[in-house]
Amino acid sequence: MSGLRLLIVDDEPQIVRALTPALQAAGYAVESSASGAEALSALAADPCEAIILDLGLPDMDGKEVIGRVREWSDAPIIVLSARDLETEKIAALDAGADDYVNKPVGVGELLARLRAAQRGRDRRFTSQARVRAGDLEIDFPLRRVSIQGEEVHLTPREYDLLRVLARHAGRVVTHRQLIAAVWGAGAQVDAQFVRVLVGQLRQKVEAEPASPRLVMTEPGLGYRLVAENEAEGGGRQL
Repeated sequence: MSGLRLLIVDDEPQIVRALTPALQAAGYAVESSASGAEALSALAADPCEAIILDLGLPDMDGKEVIGRVREWSDAPIIVLSARDLETEKIAALDAGADDYVNKPVGVGELLARLRAAQRGRDRRFTSQARVRAGDLEIDFPLRRVSIQGEEVHLTPREYDLLRVLARHAGRVVTHRQLIAAVWGAGAQVDAQFVRVLVGQLRQKVEAEPASPRLVMTEPGLGYRLVAENEAEGGGRQL
C-alpha cells in the first residue's frame, strides 16, 4: 500500500493534523484541501487513490463533491462527518460514497474502513478527468464537452448520457444501465426514450449523425462510446 495518494477534504486543520501522521505511517502519501472547489481542482489535476471527506465544507456540501468526483473517478471515498442523521448517511452513500464514519473516530477504525473500501471498490471505470474520442473531448470537472476545441452545449440529460458512455469508453452500456443513470434507478422509461436521446446527442457530437463514428449502437444491447484509439473507424447506425 506504500505510496498510495490520499486526499483529506476538511476545513478543520486540527482534524488534518490529527490524521496525517497515522495515515503516513500506514503508507499513504497524504494531501489536504480545505474546500470543495479546492478538492475538485486537486483531484482533476492529479487523481488520488483514496479520499476522506467531511460534509460540512465552507463552499459546498460534501455530497455535491461526492457527486462531482463520481462523474469521472471511482476512487474510494470515506465520509468523516459530525452529521449523524440517518438521512445524511443515506444521501452520502447514494451520492457515491463507499463508507460513512462519524466524528470522532479512532484512527485504527478509519484505517480498517479505508482498507475495506479499497478491497471492495470495483476499479472498472476510468479515473481520468478528461476523455477523448476522435475530435470529441469531455472535461468532467468543468462539465465541458468540445469538438475540435469548440464547446458543444448539451442538455443535462444529453450530458448524463455522454458521461456514462465515456466512463465506460470502449464497452457496451445497456439500455437499462443508461435509463438508471439518466432518469434514475426506479424510472419507468422505455428504451425508445434512450434511442431518441442518443439521436439528439449524435446531432451535436457526430460529424455525420446518420453514420456515427463515436456513439455506436450495439443491436439489442445498448450503446458504446468508441475508445480513443478506435475513433477513426466506421460505425453502425441507430
